[in-house]
Amino acid sequence: MSTTTFSAQDVTTIRTAAWGAVSLMSAAGIAGSAHRVGTDASLALVAATGPVGHVVAGAKGAKLKGKSTAELADQVFPALTASVRLLEARDPAEAEEFRSLIGVVVEAANRAHRGGPSPVMEDMSRKIAEAMNA
Repeated sequence: MSTTTFSAQDVTTIRTAAWGAVSLMSAAGIAGSAHRVGTDASLALVAATGPVGHVVAGAKGAKLKGKSTAELADQVFPALTASVRLLEARDPAEAEEFRSLIGVVVEAANRAHRGGPSPVMEDMSRKIAEAMNA
């Protein structure tokens, strides 16, 4: 299956949400090793399967611009909410797969941080989860 089962706008929204979650976790992990956090979270994302896995296999087309974490979050949190809603409308199982995938991305990012997730990473994890459940 390919991304052709999704509209171009849906692909952009899902990629922005998924790759944005990686970027937010990396930014939150700056006190440790943002590079390691980003790498581990990215690897979790590219290991995705199924229809959503096809969409998030690449970051091309994701709308991620900003000079601060706050500007990035302004794009990513609404994209997370929209992604879950559009996937629920297609197939609730796909929406659950997306939630699970982002949960794995967040967990991989948190594990990459030595000594466990920092309070900043825990807070970002919570905000990502809230955005998906909004």
